[in-house]
Amino acid sequence: MNRVVEFLLLVAIWVVCFSSLPAHVHGDSPRVVGWVENACIRTCQLILPAKIDTGAVTCSLHAPDLVEFERDGAKWVRLTVVDPGGKSAAIEQKIVSVCKIKRHFGHFQERPVIRLTICVGNVLKTSEVNLVDRTGLEYPLLIGRNFMDGSMIVNPSAKFTVEPICVGD
Repeated sequence: MNRVVEFLLLVAIWVVCFSSLPAHVHGDSPRVVGWVENACIRTCQLILPAKIDTGAVTCSLHAPDLVEFERDGAKWVRLTVVDPGGKSAAIEQKIVSVCKIKRHFGHFQERPVIRLTICVGNVLKTSEVNLVDRTGLEYPLLIGRNFMDGSMIVNPSAKFTVEPICVGD
């Protein structure tokens, strides 16, 4: 009888320990992606090359023509997103917050933040994205840790290893 009790106690401990692990340990493994991947912005169905940046907390989107306006007492933004082929789409979104980003030499820059649904590989998430003029930077979209958390691992020696397969969903 003591062996049965010991066995049941061990099983109970095992269940308690492993039931609290993150979901990807149970089988939903994080997706391995390169440091640059194509990403689809679902709001406008455009695919942009994106830098997958583990050093950035939030996502950033190139918005050189950003216009802020008010709608129903709330602050909104209007911007145009252009893919590498020249196809463009207008986006209007409510501003959910304003973030302060520390720039080089210790200067801070305030940026409006909106929520966008983005697809990288088979990972589809709605995430906060700050808007900034990224002219002079190679990639119009930067994917930060707020998007990657729990769903991606970055291979720093790889580029363009997955395509956004949630485009038409």
